[in-house]
Amino acid sequence: MTIAIAIVGAGLGGLALARVLHVNGIDAVVYERESSRGARGQGGMLDLHSGTGQQALREAGLIRQFHAIARRAGQDLRLLEPDGTLLLQEDTPDDAPLERPEVDRGDLRDLLLDSLPEHAVRWGHALESADNGTLHFADGSSATYELLVGADGAQSRVRPLLTDARPAHTGQNVVELGIPDIDRTHPDLAAMVGRGNYWVLGNGQSLSAQRNGDGRVRIYLSFHHTAEDWFATSGIPFGDPAAARVRLIELFAGWHPRFTALIAACDDTVLPRPITTLPVGLTWPSRPDVTLLGDAAHLMPPVGQGANMALLDGALLGLALAAHPDDFPAAVKEYEREMFERTSAAGRQSARIQDILASPDASRKMLAFFQPA
Repeated sequence: MTIAIAIVGAGLGGLALARVLHVNGIDAVVYERESSRGARGQGGMLDLHSGTGQQALREAGLIRQFHAIARRAGQDLRLLEPDGTLLLQEDTPDDAPLERPEVDRGDLRDLLLDSLPEHAVRWGHALESADNGTLHFADGSSATYELLVGADGAQSRVRPLLTDARPAHTGQNVVELGIPDIDRTHPDLAAMVGRGNYWVLGNGQSLSAQRNGDGRVRIYLSFHHTAEDWFATSGIPFGDPAAARVRLIELFAGWHPRFTALIAACDDTVLPRPITTLPVGLTWPSRPDVTLLGDAAHLMPPVGQGANMALLDGALLGLALAAHPDDFPAAVKEYEREMFERTSAAGRQSARIQDILASPDASRKMLAFFQPA
């Protein structure tokens, strides 16, 4: 049987597309490599912007449900220097508008999944290749389609049908750690981090801590101006979490003890995350039967734009297809014209923030970014 619209990838963008199509009475099938919705953790918190990510949820008819799970206090921000100097503290009033509330990525994905018919997502379908209107999966099965949408992330198997572009290392490597149930286990550190985002920016290194809805604080240690093989040469023994924490504390020698105390308090989650991006402004000649969204189309640095762009991609592609239900090529062209312009601008802004974070005086430049003259 031929599927009219096949979506590869049950991330936020792919699910937003499926939801908007469903609202408009258009069937689509999402193929996902994970075996089930709970097969893998979905990461930390996202801040959904009112004009992009939240707009996508409005188009999907889910904004009320989103507001029920969003964390207004997640908009809080503290910015510090490595010596402990507090540069900026923004505490969100209880009646503040939900301009950029935080939401747990897993909760948001569940919201989208619960809004779809159960048969809309086919789990355990890892795409091996696509050619001549046919998808080939790792389990030997196949499916044919009229329109294929690659929503399959940074290492997209669909992208090569449209462009030879590949993600490139940015010179940034990140180590993710975390403190579970921080209010109970380390109330002093919980008070220090606060309710939202906590950033300490140094010379080529940074520490960010992010409060999650489940009481966990995720901590990200960033190392700029480092090579793609830096994890192999850094001396961080990832197979021995306790020794890895000791080594990470050594790498932050000279920073205020309160910051290294955060590292010392972490559990045994020590995850290396090399940061890669696609070229800013990437485009491709439109094809009538294939397009991309989200990280598959415009992988950006992790500075707050990626998930918002992916959600809006999915919503706007869904609306374009609903407006041209009998002319997929016209819908794809309309979507891509808008998406290329919008995400190029977002990519340039993300690259600018990335440059600030990697600069010698990152803390002062970021302060100026948040509080322009």
